[in-house]
Amino acid sequence: MRRTLMIGKSGCGKTTLALRLCNAPGAPHKTQTVELIGDIMDTPGEYLERKPFFKALTVTAMDCDVVLILLDCTDAQISIPPLIAGIFGRPVVGCVTKTDLADSERNLADAADNLRMAGCHPIFRVSAVTGEGIEELRTFLAQ
Repeated sequence: MRRTLMIGKSGCGKTTLALRLCNAPGAPHKTQTVELIGDIMDTPGEYLERKPFFKALTVTAMDCDVVLILLDCTDAQISIPPLIAGIFGRPVVGCVTKTDLADSERNLADAADNLRMAGCHPIFRVSAVTGEGIEELRTFLAQ
C-alpha cells in the first residue's frame, strides 16, 4: 500500500477506516496526534477543522504518496475548503464515509460534490462497518 495521509473532520471515520484497510487490530479511538496505522498516517480532525493546523497537514503530506480526504455523508456541515487539494503537492483522493448510514442518495451525491470542489479525484464511497467499497479503495491505494 502506498504511504497515505488520511485527513477529515473529527468523527468522520478516519481511524476506523485505517484499521479496516490495514486489517489492523484495535478499536477506533480519538486520535490526538498523527498516528501510523500500517502505511496510513491518521491525523486528528482538528488539523482540518482549524486553519492554523493546515501547515501540519502540508508538512505531514511530504512523507506520503497520496492524500485521502474523508467526508462523512451524514454530516450536513461542510468542513472542507474548496480546492484544498492544491496545497499538498500530492495526488488527493476523496472518500465518502459511513455510506451505510446515508438517508438518501442525495446525501452521498452531496458529499461527493463537496470532495470534488475540494479538488479530490477519484472519489470512493465506503463503509468501514459493512465493508462497502473497502476492496476498491485498498486496491487503488496498492497501485
